Amino acid sequence: MASSLTKDSVRPGTPGSEKTFFGHPRGLATLFMTEMWERFSYYGMRALLPLYLVAPGGLHLNAATATAIYSVYVSLVYLLALPGGWFADRVLGPRKTVAVAGFVIMLGHLTLALPTAGTFFAGLGLVAIGSGLLKANISTMVGHLYDGPDDPRRDGGFTLFYIGINLGAFAAPLVIGTVGESVNWHLGFALAALGMALGLGQFLLGGRHLSSQSEIVPTPLSAEEKKSTLTKAALWAGLAVVFYAIVGFSGVYTLNWLLVPITLAGLIIPILVIARIKRDKELDHADQSKMTAYIWFFVAAAVFWMIYDQGGSTVSLFADSSAKNTILGWNFPVSWYQSVNPVMIMALAPVFAWAWLALARSGKEPSTAVKFAMGLVLIGASFFLFLAPLGIADGGHKAAALWLVAIYFVQTVGELTLSPVGLSVTTKMAPAKYASQMMGVWFLAVTAGDATTGLLSIAGVDLNKTGIVALEAVLAVVAGLAVWMYRGKVKELMGDVR
Repeated sequence: MASSLTKDSVRPGTPGSEKTFFGHPRGLATLFMTEMWERFSYYGMRALLPLYLVAPGGLHLNAATATAIYSVYVSLVYLLALPGGWFADRVLGPRKTVAVAGFVIMLGHLTLALPTAGTFFAGLGLVAIGSGLLKANISTMVGHLYDGPDDPRRDGGFTLFYIGINLGAFAAPLVIGTVGESVNWHLGFALAALGMALGLGQFLLGGRHLSSQSEIVPTPLSAEEKKSTLTKAALWAGLAVVFYAIVGFSGVYTLNWLLVPITLAGLIIPILVIARIKRDKELDHADQSKMTAYIWFFVAAAVFWMIYDQGGSTVSLFADSSAKNTILGWNFPVSWYQSVNPVMIMALAPVFAWAWLALARSGKEPSTAVKFAMGLVLIGASFFLFLAPLGIADGGHKAAALWLVAIYFVQTVGELTLSPVGLSVTTKMAPAKYASQMMGVWFLAVTAGDATTGLLSIAGVDLNKTGIVALEAVLAVVAGLAVWMYRGKVKELMGDVR
C-alpha cells in the first residue's frame, strides 16, 4: 500500500509532526509497513507449513502429525505473546524488543530455508519466539503515537494498522505459496525471510518517526530481579537440556516428546493465568464479577479458534488431497486458499463496522454475549458445510474449490462477529491492575484452542473424518446456544461494561 504523506497540522510533539500518514502520525507508516511485511513472512510460511510437512518432497509425514505440528506451532506463537510483553515491560522496552523480534523471525525463516530436516524444527522455534516478542509489542507502539486513549484519531489509526496486517496476509500465500509449491519449498521459506528483512529494514530506517515513549522500559528489573530471573531461566533450560539428552541417548525419543509438553502447556498455562487473576484478593467485587463474565468469553473464544485455525491445517490438507483446485479450468496452488480470509476481512470489516454503528443508533445493537454466540454458531456452520466436500471425497470424487471458499467465507463472517468484539471487551473488562496483561490473556484463548487441536492430533484422531468434523460443529453450535441462553446472566456479571 503506497503511503500518502501530506503536509498537515498535527499536535505539537508528535514524532515526525511535519508530515502525516493519511492524517495520522508519520510513525504509523513505519509500523504499518513493518507489520505488513512481518505478516507477509508469517502467513506465507504458515500457508506452506502443513503442505510441506506431508509432501513427498518435504518431511512426508502423515496428516495427523502435520496437523499436530501446525497446531502446536500456532499455539506457541500466541502463548509466547505473554512473556513477549513482559520482556518489553521489564527488560528492553517495546521498540528494541520489536527490533530483536524482527531479527529472530528472519533468522528462523532462513533456518527453515536450509534443505535439511534437522534444522526445520529449530527454525519453527525461532519464528515462534520472534513472533511472540513482536505480536505483543508492535500494537502497543501504535498506541504510543497518539495523545492518550481519547485522541480522536486513535481508532482510525488501529484500523489502518489492521489493513496492513491483512494486506500482508493476503499477498503472502500468492507469492510465497506459489514459489514454495511450484518451484522449491525452501526457496519459499527464503522469501519469507526476505519479507521479514524488508520489514525490519523499514522499522530501523523509520524509527526516528516513532514515539520516544516506545523506547522506555516501563518497569525495569532491579539488579536482584535480573539475577533471580537469569538463574531461574538457566535452571529450567539446563533441566530441559539434560532431560532431552537422556531421552535422546536412550533411543526412545520421538517427536511426541517435544509436542506433548508444549501442547499440555498450551492448555494448562491459560487456566493457571486466569485462576491467578481470579484468586487475587486485591480485586474488588466488581472486578471479580467481570472476570467471571470474561471466563465465558474466553472459553467461547477457545472453542471458536479451535475450529477456525483448522482452516490452515485440516481444511488445507483436505484441499491438497481431495479437492479440485481449479476455477473455470484454471489450476491454482493449494496455499492460495489462505488468501481468501484476509481479502474477505478487508471487504467485510467496514460493512460490519457500519452495521454495528447503525444498529447502535437505533438501540438494536446485539450485546457482546450475543455477538459471541453468533460467532460460535457461524464457526459451527462452517464445519457443517465442510461435511459436504468430505462426503463428495468419500464417494471417490474430488470436491469443487468453491466448497472450500464457502467454508472460509462463513468462518470470516464468524471471525468478524467475535474477534474484534473480543479484543474490545478484553480492554473494557480488564481490572486496572492487569490492564497491560489482559491482551496477552485474550491471545491465550487462541493458544488453548490450537493446543486442543494439537492434542487430538497427537492422540491419533483423524480430523478430516466426517464424524469428528460433525462433532466439532455440534460442539460450537451448542456452545453458542449456551452463551445465548445465559446472555442475561453474563450481562449482569459484566456490570457497567457494554
